[in-house]
Amino acid sequence: MLRLRLVLDGDRVVTAEPIVGYMHRGAEKLFEVRDYRQIIVLANRHDWLSAFANELGVVLAVERLMGMEVPERAVWLRTALAELNRVLNHLMFLGSYPLEVGAMEPTIYAFRERETIQAVMEEVSGGRLHYMFNRVGGLKEEVPAGWTTRARQAIGERPATAARTGPPDPSERDVPGPYGRGRRALGWTAAAGYGVSGPVARASGLGPRPAPGRAVPRLRRAVTCPVVTRTAGDCHARFEVLLDQVYVSLDLAEQCLRRGSIRSAGPVNVRLPKVVKAPEGHTYAWTESPLGHQRLLPCLARRQDAVADEAAHRLVRERAGPVRACCPDAPVADLVPILGSMFFVVGDIDK
Repeated sequence: MLRLRLVLDGDRVVTAEPIVGYMHRGAEKLFEVRDYRQIIVLANRHDWLSAFANELGVVLAVERLMGMEVPERAVWLRTALAELNRVLNHLMFLGSYPLEVGAMEPTIYAFRERETIQAVMEEVSGGRLHYMFNRVGGLKEEVPAGWTTRARQAIGERPATAARTGPPDPSERDVPGPYGRGRRALGWTAAAGYGVSGPVARASGLGPRPAPGRAVPRLRRAVTCPVVTRTAGDCHARFEVLLDQVYVSLDLAEQCLRRGSIRSAGPVNVRLPKVVKAPEGHTYAWTESPLGHQRLLPCLARRQDAVADEAAHRLVRERAGPVRACCPDAPVADLVPILGSMFFVVGDIDK
């Protein structure tokens, strides 16, 4: 699903050209012939590890286009669920990346702890991978009785993630230091120049912007909420950002679930007509998905169902550029940890 065209000088990489497109599914064309509510099921399949965030990006764009006000309770619930989805996403990479550089135990711990949070998401939405819980105007339905308490209990267990098992033996692979410390750094200037976002950008010292449509900006004003960054920009720094972000996201989700507006009775969506219609025009919306900024541009000309999604196109540039920057002069053996530390899902970069 991802091909690298390499030029080698012995065992050293001269150039690396990522080639995508083998899994292209024509999502943008499918969007054009569907109602706004029907495209959600397509959007959450771009990055199947960030399905809730993908859904959220689409509904935020449509709500902004329609000038719709979402109930406050839905905003807080969306934020909590988005952060739990971020934890699931990061735990997947925290388990798989150490395995690629010679460590077995982190996979066992990460996937075990992942199931704890996965059960919470499955209970509220009915899905394990594609949740389909977001709707234009709020959420699909009310959360189950007692779900907030059970979710906070699961969060309180504080997943014992990959770093608890210690670093792999560097002698097993040609990767010096734990998880590639000091290897293949992406500097602040290069990261900014390539427009990188998400954990890869924060590992190079670029902080995130507030995500509109979610409660995180308001939450950060009310509680202590650190922004996880590193400055080294190497493979190990990218791994550390993912690990620390798990605990920050758990804290954010817990603070959201403590809000009185969530525990009290109130609407979680806006009643909509059978056919969702928006005024002619266009708008631009983005949100912070677990692996980077998701950018969407819904536009209307004369058809009420014409939608164009540029998220996949944008993410191609964000992921392919750093690969080109980090691979030259690297040993062939370093390609696996370099690619693994970019934390991409092929369905999201494929175009």
